Amino acid sequence: MKLTARTTASAALPEGKTDHIYWDTDLTGFGLRVRLGSDRVRKTFIAQYRAHGRTRRVLIGSAEKLGAEQARAAAKKVLGRAAIGEDPQAERRAQRQREVYTLRSVAEDFLAAKRSTVRPNTYRGLAHYLAGPHFKPLHAMPIDQVTRRDVAARVAKIGTESGSPSAARARAALSAMYTWAMGHGLTEANPVVGTIKPDDSRPRERVLSNAEIAAIWHACDEAGAFGKIVRLLLLTGCRRMEVCGMRWSEIDIESGVWRLPPKRTKNKRPHTLPLAPMALDIIAKVPRMVGRDHLFGERSDLGFTQWDAKRDLDARLGESVKPWTLHDLRRTAATGMADIGVQPHIIGAALNHISGHKVGMAGIYNRSSYEREVRNALALWSDHIRTIVGDGGRTVLAFPKTANDSA
Repeated sequence: MKLTARTTASAALPEGKTDHIYWDTDLTGFGLRVRLGSDRVRKTFIAQYRAHGRTRRVLIGSAEKLGAEQARAAAKKVLGRAAIGEDPQAERRAQRQREVYTLRSVAEDFLAAKRSTVRPNTYRGLAHYLAGPHFKPLHAMPIDQVTRRDVAARVAKIGTESGSPSAARARAALSAMYTWAMGHGLTEANPVVGTIKPDDSRPRERVLSNAEIAAIWHACDEAGAFGKIVRLLLLTGCRRMEVCGMRWSEIDIESGVWRLPPKRTKNKRPHTLPLAPMALDIIAKVPRMVGRDHLFGERSDLGFTQWDAKRDLDARLGESVKPWTLHDLRRTAATGMADIGVQPHIIGAALNHISGHKVGMAGIYNRSSYEREVRNALALWSDHIRTIVGDGGRTVLAFPKTANDSA
């Protein structure tokens, strides 16, 4: 019969059947499928053809939403493509499959595969760039539909917002993910290839002025957990990933000491860091959650990862602070301690650097951690910060001599 509005409405299941197709007499391959659903009889228009020796069937749409003539026109397009050798049903299936593999879902699979094969700091960096806000505008796109233009635009935006080094690292992380995805047959090309690599070789010389330190410190009042992290970075001179992954089990509040295990330090050496009262005050204000060892962040296995909070902090700072990075705080702490008279080897010990007095033969025989001197240095630096931010205290002009110095 010819499928029309009237015949479609009157079509019913033959006696004893739960599924039946009425084929259109005017357009070969166009049909109305009638079948018994869980609650009622359902009618759908279909198009059927043969491709590669197999019968293919494509759903056109529900007869409740499409008229017979609308469905006929759509079926003609499908059957016409089949007539010239295309396979619309296979293409639809491939498209649905591609939509399953979005950039975000592939990133999650990539991170899961890399968790046990790369160093923890490397993994955290990959997670930061791939699952964080940097490529969020591309997360919902099928991985094989992301173009070189999409990648180049995002890398340029990252460079504008976070600096060239961050843009270079984000680009490298995305390229690594695409290389992995190609190896697993999830995409045919790497859209990162051919994009401009941001310059990651800028001299890292930025040291914050006292006015900038004060501005950042006060802006941290409204920055929540991120504000506490920024202040701890400035007071301790530690690396970002060390502070964001800080654990209660590493901190001895009574003795005021933070003990980082080798797996959490860049040089894989344990680091015992005395904490000044200002740092301990910040830690005391962090809510302690039952069953969670990390001080910061929402995910127990990564610590703090919401680094886009820096954009909010920068917005509050406005023009009062020139472009800066979190690593500038470490450089500022080291330079600031030197300016108030702390000896270089004590600064190196505070920052867990193996250099100067601890390199080569000297390091083999000199096993001192300089814990007392480091405690004094960080206390002096803390006093200096307290004065800069207008929180009382005293201005430190020089590092006082110890009994060993006078001897």
